[in-house]
Amino acid sequence: MSARTDDPGLPSRPRPRRQVSMADVAQVAGVSAQTVSRVSNGYEGVVPETRERVIEAMRSLGYRPNAAARALKRGSFHNLGVVAFTLTSTGNASIIAAVSDAAAEHDYTVTLMRPRSRTSEEVRGAFSRLQEMLVDGVVLIMESFPEGDTGFSLPDVDHLVVLDSALGAERAVVDADQAAGARAAVEHLLALGHATVHHVTGPDHSYSAQRRRRAWQQALVDAGRPVPPAVQGNWSAASGYAAAQKLLDDPTCTAVFSANDEMALGVTRAASERGLSVPRDLSVVGFDDIPLSADFTPPLTTVHQNFADMGRACVTRLLEQIWTGEEQPGVQLVPVELVVRASTAPPRR
Repeated sequence: MSARTDDPGLPSRPRPRRQVSMADVAQVAGVSAQTVSRVSNGYEGVVPETRERVIEAMRSLGYRPNAAARALKRGSFHNLGVVAFTLTSTGNASIIAAVSDAAAEHDYTVTLMRPRSRTSEEVRGAFSRLQEMLVDGVVLIMESFPEGDTGFSLPDVDHLVVLDSALGAERAVVDADQAAGARAAVEHLLALGHATVHHVTGPDHSYSAQRRRRAWQQALVDAGRPVPPAVQGNWSAASGYAAAQKLLDDPTCTAVFSANDEMALGVTRAASERGLSVPRDLSVVGFDDIPLSADFTPPLTTVHQNFADMGRACVTRLLEQIWTGEEQPGVQLVPVELVVRASTAPPRR
């Protein structure tokens, strides 16, 4: 048998407090509701003494202006949306933090949305929910190809910046200079005297992995060096370890370019277990320059991506669209830098 709602043993539900209205403020301040509205929205033309009286009345009553109504009047909600499929990776977490910081510098808030899958339907749903939450524009961290969705298309929105995609100049795109970073890694190893460079790739569905693999291959072709078969990983240290088991079966393998730092860690572990010294027997280069890369054993030579600059660039381009009303398509590449540490050296003679 269900309990009665008036059971004295049940806690009573508190009555909602009546929200303080603009009329309440006007009555206490002795002004019209229109004057309260003008003060609330920051309009000029209110006598300073009157403005102070209205503000004091707001404070005493605990009045909070209706932010949505104010946003509708000025045509801007000062809220940016971010759509990201992965939140735990070092790159995405750093980029989202940078987006939030850059937005706050311009008095914007950030609303984060994570679709359950990389499909047109899920992405459209995320954008629809963001529009319901009254955002002025969206940063989409695309990072990989849609899952089995050959007809994938971006939602038709006015203000959009896409991070890490294959869209080219169709929309406003921000990305790290993946090709330049991979080429710098290969050229560094060749300059040390290695005959060629082996490669541990990221997953096939990743835009970044594909760009790094193509640049690795082209750099070897341009240098007139043999292109050994690449071995695929999935960004994890475990996959780098497994890939190295295959690469190190080849006695001619003296240099490995790993598509990220975590897989490079797996490569160095596999080499150590085989009694190989890094870098005396095997040189290893990573990509990303995660915070721990300088603490690897030995410290890792890697390509530094400035995730903070990428996040700030997304916000800058998005605000330019919002403020000018122009889409401004095109690709902006954020520079990368090869950081040489102790994991690379000339091959043993």
